[in-house]
Amino acid sequence: MNAPFHPQTTSLDSLAMGTRARVTSVDWGALEEAEACRLRHFGFDEGVTVEPLHLGPFGRDPIAIRVGRMTVAIRRRHAGAIQVQPIQ
Repeated sequence: MNAPFHPQTTSLDSLAMGTRARVTSVDWGALEEAEACRLRHFGFDEGVTVEPLHLGPFGRDPIAIRVGRMTVAIRRRHAGAIQVQPIQ
């Protein structure tokens, strides 16, 4: 299934640190069931505001992400399944 097209979107793992963005889509099929469940529990879904805060020390993994008022750490490959649109 193809994700809907949204102009000026990028994957969350490519978003510059400190840039706030809105989640436009999540490719749930690219994630294992347990991984998808974990992201859902963290609040990753369409319309949610996210902001990457900093990268891990080794291999830039994991990424600290602010989701709403909570800060979580997710793997770079999981962030790659999340499409976001920067908030101007």
